[in-house]
Amino acid sequence: MKTLTTQSQRQISLSHQGSFLDIQQVSKVYPTPKGDYVVLKDVNLQIKAGEFICVVGHSGCGKTTLLNMVAGFSQPSDGLVTLNGKRITEPGPDRMVVFQGYALLPWLTAYENIYLAVDSVHPRKSEAEKKQIVREHLTMVGLADAAHKQPGQLSGGMRQRVSIARALAIRPEVLILDEPFGALDAITKEELQVELLKIWNDHRCTVLMITHDIDEALFLADRLVLMTNGPAATIGEVLEIPFPRPRDRDRIMEDPEFYKLRNYILDYLYNRFAHDE
Repeated sequence: MKTLTTQSQRQISLSHQGSFLDIQQVSKVYPTPKGDYVVLKDVNLQIKAGEFICVVGHSGCGKTTLLNMVAGFSQPSDGLVTLNGKRITEPGPDRMVVFQGYALLPWLTAYENIYLAVDSVHPRKSEAEKKQIVREHLTMVGLADAAHKQPGQLSGGMRQRVSIARALAIRPEVLILDEPFGALDAITKEELQVELLKIWNDHRCTVLMITHDIDEALFLADRLVLMTNGPAATIGEVLEIPFPRPRDRDRIMEDPEFYKLRNYILDYLYNRFAHDE
């Protein structure tokens, strides 16, 4: 598959002017001894500033590949990914990723893990400013009293709180969440979902999140992106989530529209796009 020419890239970019985060005719191909393996094909998604987007699909549909291109960890084989009209070519502090596996440095405390990120991105800030940012974000996620504990002394939920605080402490324009609550128990997961929404309501950075949890997606997202199966996966549908904000989980789950949407998504995933046995 040929990479787009500069002229073709310019034409695509012009056709999508006005979007904040723009995924434009993106394909991702990996060469193998048996020929090219197409992971994603012709993916188009325009995201507004401050939107909360959840991406749902079966394993192998290229969700993480898509997020890696937004993060700048990899490049499209075709197409463009742009932020504020600028092509994404590498990782940057305007996009921060929170992984399912926390990705904390185990020999550093919670405070030190966050401080390291702040110091790396804002080296010219005064020591007092950097320390204040770290303290504010530890307090924001309810971990002020655990600031000097190392990751091994924290529960899974607390470690993920540190990861979220570290990501937000540098004030990214886009927060990328790769199944951040997937390894947590149900109660901790629900608590962190509520905390994440409160933080998002306060800061309104743009969020792009992968999840396998349909209820989680319906609770969190403004729009839900449904992927088709791989190989050559693409976006099958994009659903607008109608529940007003701020959201209350109990109220949403009493709404008949919640179950209508939930059943529609289940039908999409397990009937129309079920994996072959």
